[in-house]
Amino acid sequence: MLISFLEFLDNKPLYYDEIDYDRMPRAYAKIKGALILPRIVHLVGTNGKGTTGRFLANALLDSGLNVGHYTSPHIMSFNERIWLNGSNADNQLLQKAHEMMFTLLGKERAEALSYFEYTTLMAMALFESCDIVVLEAGLGGEYDATNVFEKELSIFTPIDFDHQAFLGDTIEAIASTKLRSMAKIAILGEQSHQKVEDLFDVIGKEKESEIYHVSELLSKNVIITVEELASKEFLPYYLTQNLKLAIAGLTLLDVSYNIECMIKQPMFGRLTKLNEHIYLDVGHNVLAAKAMTASLQGQKFTLVYNSYKDKEIVDILQTLKPIVAAVEIIDVDNVRIEQRQQLEAVLNKLHISYSHFNEIKKDKKYLIFGSFSVAEAFLKRYKE
Repeated sequence: MLISFLEFLDNKPLYYDEIDYDRMPRAYAKIKGALILPRIVHLVGTNGKGTTGRFLANALLDSGLNVGHYTSPHIMSFNERIWLNGSNADNQLLQKAHEMMFTLLGKERAEALSYFEYTTLMAMALFESCDIVVLEAGLGGEYDATNVFEKELSIFTPIDFDHQAFLGDTIEAIASTKLRSMAKIAILGEQSHQKVEDLFDVIGKEKESEIYHVSELLSKNVIITVEELASKEFLPYYLTQNLKLAIAGLTLLDVSYNIECMIKQPMFGRLTKLNEHIYLDVGHNVLAAKAMTASLQGQKFTLVYNSYKDKEIVDILQTLKPIVAAVEIIDVDNVRIEQRQQLEAVLNKLHISYSHFNEIKKDKKYLIFGSFSVAEAFLKRYKE
C-alpha cells in the first residue's frame, strides 16, 4: 500500500544547496499527456504573491468559476498550500492527488523530485476540475517548477533582493530570471527599482508579449474605490497595492468582481492581527521589513524575531528599528536558522536591546516577524 502523502513528503528535504533545473521539465514531459490543465494565472515576484493571489482567487470564485490557488510555503499545515473553491484541500483529496501522481511518475522519478516539484504536480492533479488556477511561483521564475505549465497571464509582484545564492547578487540578475517566465500577456505591479520596470519592457519586447504596468489598467474611479475600502478596512499600503494588482489581473481576464468579496478571506500571516496587541507577519526580507515599518509607523513593538542564515539580518533589523522597542529572540527548530550568538552580535551592533522570548505579556505590543518558521514557532506557543 502506498504511504500517505505527508509521510512521503517528510522523506524529502525542504532545502537544497543546488537545484537541478532540468528535473521538473523532464518529469512534466513524461506525464503531460495525462493531465488536464485549467487556465493558469502565474504569480511571480519577491513579495506579495500570496495576498495578490488570494485576492484574485476570491474574486474568481465569487464570479462563479471553480478556482484553485497554489501558494507556499505553509505555516502550520501542508493543506494551506492548496486552496480549492474557498477552502484548504482536505487530506483525502491530497492523498488521491498523491496516489495519482505517484502512479503517473513511477516510484523512481517521484522520489527523485524535490518537495516543491512534487507538491506542484500534486496540486495540478487536484486542480483538474478547476476552470482557472492561480499558481504562485516558489523562489524563482524562469526555472521555477511552476513555469513548466502553459500560462494565460503572468502577474509580477514587487521584485527585490532575496535568495541571492540561487537568483544572483544584483537586482538585474534577480529580476531577469523572474521576468523571463513571462507569458504572452503580463502585468507588472508597483516596483521600488526602476531597473525592474526597464527590464520588464525589454523582456516583454523580446518575448513579443502584451505587457502592462499596473497603473495602465486602473481607472481613477477604481483607484478611489480601492483606497476608500483600504481606509475603511485598515488595509496597510502594501496590501492595498496587492489588491490593485489583483484587480488589474481581473481586468485582463475580463472577469467582473465585487471588491469587498476580494478581501473577505485574506491570507493568514500577512500583518494578521491576532488580538489588540499582537500582529503576526511571515515577512523575511528587507522589502517586507520596509512594508512593516511603513504600515506600523508611529508605534513601538516588542519584536519576536529570528532569521534564516541567508537573510540580510542587519538590513532587516535596521529597517525595523524605528518601530522596535526591544527584540525577543524566539527558538526555532530549523537547520537554516542563524546561530544565536550571530544574531545577538547584530543586535548589539545596532544598539537594540534583546532578551529571550518566553511568554506574551498583556502590557506590551508585539510584532512577530522573520519567516514562516518564526510564525509557526510562535503560533505553537501562542495556542498553548
